[in-house]
Amino acid sequence: MSHSTSCFVRPFAWFAISLSLAACAGQPAAPSLTGTEWRLEALGDSAVMERSQATLTFPEAGRVAGNGSCNRFFGSVRITQGHIGFDQMGSTKMACMGPANEQEARYLAALQKAERYELQGRTLLIHVTGMAKPLRFVQTAP
Repeated sequence: MSHSTSCFVRPFAWFAISLSLAACAGQPAAPSLTGTEWRLEALGDSAVMERSQATLTFPEAGRVAGNGSCNRFFGSVRITQGHIGFDQMGSTKMACMGPANEQEARYLAALQKAERYELQGRTLLIHVTGMAKPLRFVQTAP
């Protein structure tokens, strides 16, 4: 590269970097979900069963766990700039009958289709592909 070209490239590169940093600085960082615990209140259009044990916990970065309604579940989670995705989900296999079994199946299927989230105070909304209304959780621990 000639000296005249490098004199142009360096200032241009610094200008591009400074613009990128300025653009990022204008976006507030999404609050961390790590270390928080939530209880499911609404499964899209449906209220959850009374005394439901459906929960969602973010015990450490990249990990998720909870109770589906009967069984415990666990897996990995990707959270970036308001988007959320659950992967490698597994669960215990305790017998679960009737409405609790149906709710658990719907809840775990919805988590697999999660696309974005919002925090509104102590409420967590997880928007799911194919559902008109999001999953709604209330915070139970920091």
